[in-house]
Amino acid sequence: MSIRVKNLTKVFGTQKAIDNISFNVQEGEILGFLGPNGAGKSTTMKIATCYLPPDDGMVEISGYDVVEQSMEVRKQIGYLPEHNPLYLEMYVREYLGFMGKLHGLKGGNLKSKIDDMVQLTGLTREQNKKIEALSKGYRQRVGLAQALIHDPKVLILDEPTTGLDPNQIIEIRNLIKNISKNKTVIFSTHIMQEVQALCDRVVVINKGKIVADDAIGQLKTSKTKVRIVTAEFSEKVDVERIKSIEGVLSVETDAGNKYKIKTDAAIDARPAIFKFASETGLTLLGLHQEEVTMENVFQELTRKEQGE
Repeated sequence: MSIRVKNLTKVFGTQKAIDNISFNVQEGEILGFLGPNGAGKSTTMKIATCYLPPDDGMVEISGYDVVEQSMEVRKQIGYLPEHNPLYLEMYVREYLGFMGKLHGLKGGNLKSKIDDMVQLTGLTREQNKKIEALSKGYRQRVGLAQALIHDPKVLILDEPTTGLDPNQIIEIRNLIKNISKNKTVIFSTHIMQEVQALCDRVVVINKGKIVADDAIGQLKTSKTKVRIVTAEFSEKVDVERIKSIEGVLSVETDAGNKYKIKTDAAIDARPAIFKFASETGLTLLGLHQEEVTMENVFQELTRKEQGE
């Protein structure tokens, strides 16, 4: 097991940033760590990377305790924090050399690792530039290169694509997918497309507590209470008649003769809608059920008002 979090708690003043959370990440797994701002994601990651001590509970990385064996933990992990702390006045290769030396790399081995990281992270054309001259996307690549230069078993990335443009997001996403083939990866993000493209499993944290821990497919099935069906008829229909269909929770009138119908996720209401149209002599021009997305699941799990 690469990462083990058990009964972890962290308190700042009177606020519990993390409240007795537990989860594991298996070797070779890519875990998405999700939650709204202030949920406790970054605090958890900082504890896992030895930047913050826990108030209670424990974290193990590759079998090493982050408190009792912090130096061993540092050898096992590569970390890219939310705010990428680069030395902007340094050149790319100079910076990677500096970081490599901190991890004990020397001589030809260090040079070889720098060459490998430059190629792997797509920094070949930028390798002789000062970091301050790089775009944010290339700075993120430098951050990933420093996190990888000592060949860690575990990679921890805190919102690695924040502030990037769509092209840069795709590039960094592909880079993470490529480098994660032989590593355990845990990363936080607010971009659900990244989660669906990269993750084997997700853990969702809200207000310091874990509210979901499952494979993406299972989450979509088990955590969604409502589905949206759009029905288009040849003429206007009394909304109250549509509401009488089994499984229908509410109905909104859309453009033309279209109706956006919220249905109980446990019931596929489409056959009943089709039957309703047939029995009432209506022509059904279209019937489409929206796909359940990670955005839907995330909203269900982290909405502020309970019982909505």
